[in-house]
Amino acid sequence: MLADAATRRRVPLCRNCRHHYITHDPRFPYGCRSMGFSSKRPPCQDVQAASGRPCLRFHPKAD
Repeated sequence: MLADAATRRRVPLCRNCRHHYITHDPRFPYGCRSMGFSSKRPPCQDVQAASGRPCLRFHPKAD
């Protein structure tokens, strides 16, 4: 259980990425400018599901 929680913390969160944005489409409210797609769930989850790896295009937002 502890290892699982540590793994989850290492996965980047879209809301902390400079490429993440909220769309105006209620069917696909989350978007990624870097990868060029919108999704029903945060794009990092789609990337993880499709590739089995965390998003490699994650860049933290500037403060």
